[in-house]
Amino acid sequence: MEGYMGKDNFRSGFVTLIGRPNVGKSTLMNHLIGQKIAITSNKPQTTRNRIQTVYTSEEGQIVFLDTPGIHQAKNKLGEYMVSAAKSTLQEVDVVLWLVEPVDYIGTNEKNIAKQMEKVKVPVILIVNKIDTVKPEKLGPLIEKYSQLYPFAEVIPVSALRGKNIKSVISAIFRYLPYGPAFYDEDTITDQPQRQIAAEIIREKALRCLDEEIPHGVAVAVDTMKPRDNGKMWDIEATIICEKDSHKGIIIGKGGSMLRKIGSQARRDIENMLEAQVNLQLWVKVKKDWRDSDYLVKNFGYDKKDLEQ
Repeated sequence: MEGYMGKDNFRSGFVTLIGRPNVGKSTLMNHLIGQKIAITSNKPQTTRNRIQTVYTSEEGQIVFLDTPGIHQAKNKLGEYMVSAAKSTLQEVDVVLWLVEPVDYIGTNEKNIAKQMEKVKVPVILIVNKIDTVKPEKLGPLIEKYSQLYPFAEVIPVSALRGKNIKSVISAIFRYLPYGPAFYDEDTITDQPQRQIAAEIIREKALRCLDEEIPHGVAVAVDTMKPRDNGKMWDIEATIICEKDSHKGIIIGKGGSMLRKIGSQARRDIENMLEAQVNLQLWVKVKKDWRDSDYLVKNFGYDKKDLEQ
């Protein structure tokens, strides 16, 4: 590697973000790398796969692994998501454990603490969403968590507001080993554009649809091709749902909901590709797909990928 990436004091390593669903892991990761890669919404279990992103500076390179929230699995997809989260714990140099600033430690957090007993690397506690509480409440909360687990450090942040993000980066570098970069300095993610496009469409569906539908939604990008000049892409994608009644809601009256999802998704995909996008969306029903090993794998959630 040329330039600062070849310095003797260059640090590099892998960091995973863990926590219960909807605690802000994807939002924090997007802020840490300074670019939106992981999709976000206010609904639990938005992240389904491990998402790998890369932060590079003069000090070193951090490869972040954003994982699904650790929760009680209720179907095959849930089992995959929990496996994806737990499998990263044995592969990293530092763990970031995100919690919210509430004055009690819930069952999910206690279960995560048990998982942490097997971890042999530094664990940094990130108290997220500090913009939602008064500062004097943080001290007692941090004390409770410090009794639960011997954290290397505790850092209060607001991922949404981008507060204390630099402190997180600095803390991570204190615990990473010295070594060369794993990726070129211009690498941001290992996610294929096709997968990011599918996730963007799913994010917009999550944000636009009612509470009971999003968990049963998957997105498959059928075709994704640039035109000759590269300034226009043609993308065809299918939104998969579990019930006929859900299909009607996703399409909406006169196709209004599908157009809304498509319009919002197209803007973000155009930003990613830096080109205009002709996006065509369809909706199909695959009953109980989240409990089918074949369909869960077919839609991109393959446990074999976690073993690589």
